[in-house]
Amino acid sequence: MFFTYVLKSNNFDYYYKGHCRDLQKRLFEHNAGRTASIKPFIPFSIVYYETFETLEESVKREKYFKSAAGRRFLKQKLNSK
Repeated sequence: MFFTYVLKSNNFDYYYKGHCRDLQKRLFEHNAGRTASIKPFIPFSIVYYETFETLEESVKREKYFKSAAGRRFLKQKLNSK
């Protein structure tokens, strides 16, 4: 099983989109500062995720989340919670 996820910085208005196989492990890695590009924004919380059977599906969904249409989708989804 693969995950496509959205993290939100607890201290900033910053979202990170990614994919992985182990969601909790990946969150730990992000919050431990192992992703240099987002290190200034830690800590993060998972605000949205979807599960997929294949890596290809997960990567495709991540690319969608990073598109203008995907950002609109996430904004609507996250504002409805």
